[in-house]
Amino acid sequence: MTKLFKGRFAILFAFLTYFLSFSFLIRTILLIESLSKHIDFKVLEIVRIYITGLFFDIGSGLLITIFYALYLLIIPNKFYTKKWNIIFNWVTLFLFVLITLFSFFAELTFWQEFESRFNFIAVDYLIYTYEVVQNINESYPLPLLITGMLLLAVVIMYLFYKLNIFKNSLNANTPFNKRIIISSTLIISTIIFSLFVKNSWAENGNNRYANELSKAGTYSFFAAFKNNELNYTDFYKLISSKEAFTLVRNELKETGVAFSKDELSIKREITNDSSQAYKPNLIMITVESLSADFMQKYGNKEHITPELDSLANHSVFFSDMYATGTRTVRGMEALTLCIPPTPGSSIVRRMDNEHLFTVGHVFKEKGYTNTFFYGGDGYFDNMNHFFGNNGYNIVDRGRKLLDETYDGSRTIIKDNEVTFENAWGICDEDIFNVVLKDADEKFKANKLFNNFIMTTSNHRPYTFPDHKINLPSGTRAAAVRYTDYAIGNFIKKIKAKPWFKNTVIIIVADHCASSAGKNEIDVSKYQIPCMILNLKNTVDMNIDKMTSQIDLYPTLWSLLGWKYTSSFYGKNVLDKDYKPRVVLGTYQKLVYMSGDSLVILSPHRKVDTYIYNKAKNEQTKASFPKALTDQAIANYQTAFDIFKDGKLRY
Repeated sequence: MTKLFKGRFAILFAFLTYFLSFSFLIRTILLIESLSKHIDFKVLEIVRIYITGLFFDIGSGLLITIFYALYLLIIPNKFYTKKWNIIFNWVTLFLFVLITLFSFFAELTFWQEFESRFNFIAVDYLIYTYEVVQNINESYPLPLLITGMLLLAVVIMYLFYKLNIFKNSLNANTPFNKRIIISSTLIISTIIFSLFVKNSWAENGNNRYANELSKAGTYSFFAAFKNNELNYTDFYKLISSKEAFTLVRNELKETGVAFSKDELSIKREITNDSSQAYKPNLIMITVESLSADFMQKYGNKEHITPELDSLANHSVFFSDMYATGTRTVRGMEALTLCIPPTPGSSIVRRMDNEHLFTVGHVFKEKGYTNTFFYGGDGYFDNMNHFFGNNGYNIVDRGRKLLDETYDGSRTIIKDNEVTFENAWGICDEDIFNVVLKDADEKFKANKLFNNFIMTTSNHRPYTFPDHKINLPSGTRAAAVRYTDYAIGNFIKKIKAKPWFKNTVIIIVADHCASSAGKNEIDVSKYQIPCMILNLKNTVDMNIDKMTSQIDLYPTLWSLLGWKYTSSFYGKNVLDKDYKPRVVLGTYQKLVYMSGDSLVILSPHRKVDTYIYNKAKNEQTKASFPKALTDQAIANYQTAFDIFKDGKLRY
């Protein structure tokens, strides 16, 4: 064993020893804190905590040092004793120690607040860095904390020095064959651990505290980042599963609906008035960051959406629709799965999100070809994986990866199809031209098509082709105006196509341009425009009822007179029994609004209730009947359950 601390790898193994020792100490402190709160642990649970915990700690330590292990392998002996390498090793170890000390401190403070190892809330904190740093500064004497951590790191480094760790490592003449054995063992073990070991392996008991203590904070953070979710059951207010599903099923009742016999399911058969049913092609333009208040119809005075304002007057217009979230992938989730936003990131970015019951599945059952069009690289945000494994073909401007496999096909947009491109992708006119070409081909082949288009021009850096509009590129207002121009130009072109008379066009935003406001959840920052164009047998109308993104397709299908199987939370807002409600949220906050009654669910099983004054955009604290808060809980609890239990699969 002592030989490990006398060769080139002495610094690495010394760090692992320090890391495992401090991890043991942190785990013990958290266990004692749990015991002080009268949490009962059986002897075998405590044994499991330390054995399982050691396993995860070793894996975490290996993950931290994997690149250092590679460095120790490849650097030749003749360079290893150079001054620059000596400095590099000292600095590397110091940074390893300092960063992990801050991580250990963060674990203690995180446990005090959430009684949990790192989860998606910790990942979420990275997104709101300014707020978190301010909170730490207000909660702790930050200068003293940083000074203390630096001093402790120096003490540990001095201890390594006194134990001759640096001398043993930097003076070693370790042959390459020995280095490759050690480095390969460490690197291969790390890869196996990261690919095959799941954080859920620690959750094999009924004692939640024992499960959490069995984990390692560092690996839990990586796992949360990878899985992009937060366990609703552990952190949010709950009611019984049977009661939750009963409440949701009652809310989803409408004319011509028959639910399945499984009481813990929302699966049902929808029977609309099919006397004038028909199957048109569908093109949905999902516009990047199109807030409602960009349009003149909502009071904007800049006149940057003349095309959209004109189109809205000749459509089925949803004038009071709300996005479910603040990111593109959350909008995609709402528009494909028609589901409330569960805590963490969108299902689009999560693991095990293949073969789900999507909007595309309904279209496929009707004989349609589904295609996802994106002017950027669909590898970003896991979009290609989600759409490609949920019944859609893909057309994007990405790169071909060898390990990409999809149930659908993938076509990469060629250079000769691009006139303008920035960091986010090709301009909106170019992606619309690609769609036109594809639609022409499908029409010639006598194929019905359902197209999901995601635009990119209304995204920073807000650049677009010159000489298209009377505003220079580089600002949000100009980007909105250009996107509006591109959509208007696209509509003019398709009106001349032979397939236009049997094609419905949807224009909807993915989310608003900004979600920050004077309230923690600013409802006004979720309001988006949505319109359906070119519907047969339907007069133009303004639907001024409060609606959600998840209601769009159920409403469309009712207008088309379709019969279909549904596992969606969306409703036909034209049904006589429809009661306005919306679901929206952030990574942590989950919001349910019925009428002007606002319920916000948060970690710590916290429930806040407000009256929302839309005219003043104000929220006033209020008390609501338990029935309303239970309805809010039921929507999110069941949505989380059906995804985790695989009931979203078809």
